[in-house]
Amino acid sequence: MMRVIVLLSLIGYSVCSPPVSKSREEIEAFRDALEKSRIDDGVLLESRILANPKAYNWENSGKFEGDILLDDDQIDTLVSDYAGVDSSSRTALVVANTRWPGNVMIYEFGVNEFTNAERDRILNAMAWVEHFSCVRFRRRTNERNFVRITGRATGCYAHVGFSSTRGVHTLNLARQGCLWHAIILHELLHNLGFYHMHSAYERYNYVRINWANIQQGYAFAFNRMARNRVSLLSLPYEYGSNMHYSTHAFSANGRPTITATRSFQGVMGNDHSVTHWDWLRLRRHYNCPGAWNERDIQELKEEVERTRPLMIDTPLPIEDINDETTL
Repeated sequence: MMRVIVLLSLIGYSVCSPPVSKSREEIEAFRDALEKSRIDDGVLLESRILANPKAYNWENSGKFEGDILLDDDQIDTLVSDYAGVDSSSRTALVVANTRWPGNVMIYEFGVNEFTNAERDRILNAMAWVEHFSCVRFRRRTNERNFVRITGRATGCYAHVGFSSTRGVHTLNLARQGCLWHAIILHELLHNLGFYHMHSAYERYNYVRINWANIQQGYAFAFNRMARNRVSLLSLPYEYGSNMHYSTHAFSANGRPTITATRSFQGVMGNDHSVTHWDWLRLRRHYNCPGAWNERDIQELKEEVERTRPLMIDTPLPIEDINDETTL
């Protein structure tokens, strides 16, 4: 794997200073932190929640940025970006070329991982993805690349996007703490290709990172993607996105780690619903019909607002899910 010498710092500078050059040792420390985030340390999600109750549950899941599992090539890419090495690839808060083929995510449930009622919660979340986008879900038959849905108690976490070389893609939803509707959708959006909103290159136009408040060793969770890797798909940076960090993610002292620099209504992040901008980003990433049409965008916004109470309190019934999705 590549070894690089110059690093754009996201560690150790005051409140929100611009990145400065770092040493080889700091670069290697960054790589080491990414590698360690892939190791299941056995710490239960409930324990992490007790330690940082103001953070969202998926932020407390012990992986990269809280809930992202990384492959070797993703680690190399992140280290390269972190060190300022130029690259021609480009993402849309997503990894390039990681859309599921044919817009269909293949999945299977791990054996004896969930009760029927818990499976229904997950299937209902899939149904809402299908309702608001052209993405579809299909149970695995013999496909090599698929998402295995498990319920290990260590957290809510997932691989980002499709990889033709990965084989088993992970979606883990701890039965205690992760089977909430918006959390399931958050992890599915990772599987479909999305990183977190705060990773956007443009973030310093909207937020301040309070480095002094971040837990020691977790500054890597606030990584910013290089400009040539990130696109917001011509959509706004969104404080209230289902994919945005909360204000207290990885806080060491109970104080905010992310502060908005512009006025906005509501709270930062969103662990109870998915916004129309979230759905539109998904539509654009998968080139769904109408994703760039103003009239269709307005209709999407109106439908999301109209169905928000239903989406939160009464998920779509199982019989309304695409036939290929049902058990």
